[in-house]
Amino acid sequence: MAEAADSQGMTPSPARRWLRRTAALLVGAPLFAGLLSATAAPAAHAATDAVSGQSVQVSLDSVAPQAPVKSDTLTISGTVTNNGKQAVTSAHVGLRVGQKLSGRSAIDEAARHSASPSASDGAELSDGPTAKFAKLDAGVSQDFTLSVPVSKLGLGDDGVYQLGVSLSGQSANQHYDQMLGIQHTLLPWQPDAVEGKKNQLTFLWPLISSSHLTAQTGSDAQQTPVFADDSLARGIGPGGRLEQMVSLGKQLPVTWVIDPDLLATVDAMTRNYKIKVGDTLVNGTSQDVAKAWLSQLEAAVQGEKVVALPFADPDLASLAHHGRDVPGSLGHLQTATEVAQKTIDTILHVTPSVDYAWPVDGAVDPSIVDVATSAGAHNVIARSDSLRDGALAYTPTAARPIGGGANAIVADARLSTAFQGDMSMANNSALAVQEFLAQTLATTLQDTDKQRSIVVAPQRMPTVSQAQTMATALHALDPQRWTQPLVDLGAASAAKPDPLATTRVPGTNAYPDALRQQELPLDAFQDMKDTQGTLERFKVILTAPDRVVTPFGNAINREMSTSWRGDSGGAQNYRSGVQLYLDGLADQVHLIQKSTATMSGRSATIAVTVQNKLVQGVDHLVLRIQPKSPTRLQLGDDGDAVGEQPVKVDGDRSQSVKFTAIANANGPVPVTARLYTQDGTPYGEPMEFTVQVSEITPTVMLVIAGGVLLLVLAGIRMYTHRKRSMAREESEGDDDPGQSNGSADADPGQPSDPTPDTGPESGATPGPGEKVDH
Repeated sequence: MAEAADSQGMTPSPARRWLRRTAALLVGAPLFAGLLSATAAPAAHAATDAVSGQSVQVSLDSVAPQAPVKSDTLTISGTVTNNGKQAVTSAHVGLRVGQKLSGRSAIDEAARHSASPSASDGAELSDGPTAKFAKLDAGVSQDFTLSVPVSKLGLGDDGVYQLGVSLSGQSANQHYDQMLGIQHTLLPWQPDAVEGKKNQLTFLWPLISSSHLTAQTGSDAQQTPVFADDSLARGIGPGGRLEQMVSLGKQLPVTWVIDPDLLATVDAMTRNYKIKVGDTLVNGTSQDVAKAWLSQLEAAVQGEKVVALPFADPDLASLAHHGRDVPGSLGHLQTATEVAQKTIDTILHVTPSVDYAWPVDGAVDPSIVDVATSAGAHNVIARSDSLRDGALAYTPTAARPIGGGANAIVADARLSTAFQGDMSMANNSALAVQEFLAQTLATTLQDTDKQRSIVVAPQRMPTVSQAQTMATALHALDPQRWTQPLVDLGAASAAKPDPLATTRVPGTNAYPDALRQQELPLDAFQDMKDTQGTLERFKVILTAPDRVVTPFGNAINREMSTSWRGDSGGAQNYRSGVQLYLDGLADQVHLIQKSTATMSGRSATIAVTVQNKLVQGVDHLVLRIQPKSPTRLQLGDDGDAVGEQPVKVDGDRSQSVKFTAIANANGPVPVTARLYTQDGTPYGEPMEFTVQVSEITPTVMLVIAGGVLLLVLAGIRMYTHRKRSMAREESEGDDDPGQSNGSADADPGQPSDPTPDTGPESGATPGPGEKVDH
């Protein structure tokens, strides 16, 4: 009557409320909040237990089999730990079978409160298994194992049941049995195959890692790669995360989702490589490990569906929200996509699909979809907590059109997040497997008239324990009682879309704030733009540009990697390191500094030296020198204000470039020298030096003038002498021969006269071949 009154909105009297509460405590105590065991306990203590909470922690290590059938024996093992301050006596562990859960939401609720008492716990199985402990001291743990035939669990219709493992006992202050701790798990019950259509399940198996290679390479012909550390060797070695992903994945029907950068990096390890240790480089020694891992992976993916992410797994959301504001950023995504297929095909000898984009956690908005499809992908792997189907009573097929020729492959959020957290704890792992199986069964039972394609996209970089837990869960589906054999992502993408499923991409404001805070900032993309600009200016002068363009192009792609989320400092350091190293290489081609050049004459040759410390040669450079006072110092025979010469220097060589200079005045003349690319873009820093003109003086000019005067006088004397000789010859022809001897002694042009001095003075103008000091 009280329940009827409450349901009709009536307010019972205080006396009636007191009677109702007392009756509930006395009669329903074993069921209320699971605080009392099936054996009767004083009602007065029930409220006290509810306030005091649990003092014993119950942990489950394993549930086997995870999805039993009628003929099975269920075995549950675990640990109880006394977290209270008093010892527990007369303790025992027992099983409680709760009611069948009504659907996926009920499973969610049960999982959230798996360690709390529940009104649906039910009574402890009276004839069920128990593990007894005479005494459990404070802070002490004890292991237990319970085994019971499934037939004794009293399971009814197919579905998901909540199973509780509780510890009951007494304490020094409470001398009666009470439930001191409980741990729930979920038991999927489908002893026979589903009558109707079973769901198809697609599970993505990601092979993704953070960046390990630096932009630095050796100067040898092989361009020996340099690793930031040796962590990748541990990851692909025995028991490592990536080794386990391959070892486990090859036994599962999964779709491999691979970052080509990981393959390229491991492939680099198969040859000589270096590792940075502080400021020094040491030789890497894991070539055999790298070869073994690649060989194992190649064998695992043969005949399987392989999806290639763009190179280095770029952060699509960061590109959409920040990168598009910086010109050139989307071009990196295009390049990363183009190199992806070639990398996997070359290393693994399989042709991957590059038609998929995978934003972080499957969170999408219109800008993310635009960026994701800008490089050619037509399928965006989203998640159901982003594209929500709240109006449907069932989970729809994953594939659906979202406009513009693009499709969303909507992974199930519950299944995709089932293995997050610390799976190294046996309790967490065991509960995660049971919840995953329970959710897959509940999904199928939602509507057995519809065959649906369900996609699971787990975390990008599972830990070893997470990967092992995922593999355990997938193997538990091997009997295929409520799922069909796992299908690849291509088949899931081709499935017929559900016409009732949402196709509306949520707005930008719906993007989760927690994810937005982890994005690469605008400054990051500006840094990438600056690095790309430096690379463009540098590569045009190289005779073998691929030796620089390829490693730095890959490094810029790595700067956009999703793996930098949550590590803004590491991302900034990586970008700075790439830029500094590129600047250092570009600076290997430079002008050798000179301070003063002294001209020893009016015309001379000025030499400027270009040094190339790179292994490869440089070309397509122009050296320009320009005096600041072109009226005082001119260049070339035409007296130009600017001198310009092409430059080509072999690797590890220096080249002197010579310019003819003409001085018009004495004193110092500042000169600027600078390298340019052939299109006129400045290269490197300018170099300034001084040309000291010191020998064009009045004395020098006087000497020169004196020399010229002597030449003129000598010419006049020769002319006079010749004229006199001609006159004498004419006179001798007219005179009497007997008189000729009389005039010979007075002739100043006799052969005995001294020869005229017609040589130049020592102060003559120097020739153009004289050089200046440098």
